[in-house]
Amino acid sequence: MAGTDPWNGTDRLDEATLDVMVARLEARGENAEFVGMLDDYLDAMEIDAAATVLDLGCGTGLVSRRICARPDFVGTCHGIDLSDYLVSAARRLADAEGAGERVRFEAGDTHSLNLADASYDAVIAHTLFSHLDDPGAVLSEMARVVRPGGRIAIYDGDYASLTFEEADPVQSRQNSDRVIEALVTQPRVLRQMPRIARRHGLVLDGMFSYVLTEAGRADFWVSAVEGFRVLGPRSGVVTEAEANAWADAQLAASEEGVFFGSSNYYTYLFRPA
Repeated sequence: MAGTDPWNGTDRLDEATLDVMVARLEARGENAEFVGMLDDYLDAMEIDAAATVLDLGCGTGLVSRRICARPDFVGTCHGIDLSDYLVSAARRLADAEGAGERVRFEAGDTHSLNLADASYDAVIAHTLFSHLDDPGAVLSEMARVVRPGGRIAIYDGDYASLTFEEADPVQSRQNSDRVIEALVTQPRVLRQMPRIARRHGLVLDGMFSYVLTEAGRADFWVSAVEGFRVLGPRSGVVTEAEANAWADAQLAASEEGVFFGSSNYYTYLFRPA
């Protein structure tokens, strides 16, 4: 059956489900490899020179907070997310880190931004595009609001590559496919980004590619596995019992030292033509 990606409709979720998402987003932000991928593109787009940064699909505000923590960044960040609950979490976390006066968060739809043309030096979408109904519409908005000479960064998982290996290779593929169906709207969208960007008048200015793999023991993937207990059933793809059985098996594999989980991640840097 077709799934409904919970990350695609965060404005319609209950608080218990959203708390699971907050935990996952913040756990990723504590992982050195994940943060390193973020820092790579912030450095490449020379974010410290930007006076105004737009952070689309900001979630808990991880990217905006990371930017404001950079010692040479003196600008401001503006984060937009579909969920009022996640926006509230972003404000709370930014205040706790002392970034509250330099960043503002608000709820909004990234497909149609109520923002002026050419109003930001840098526009970022961090783990947003794989969950969008219409990636082209969002990229068009990013191209519209970035200033001439500004930079656009799009980072996400190439979730068509996502895999969790189990004892039975056939069952592994089936279960991994169900995880993708449950949690991702656009698993192949990053492979289409050069074509989509060209259609919207953007020039590819660089890219990074990564493979985030854990073998033996899980760390980065633990919060994803635990989150599937709630998000999997919420999507309609698996039952609660099926989600728990899968999660238990993954965590047991980690305890036994035989875990394997992996996904590709890509960053694209664009500029207006």
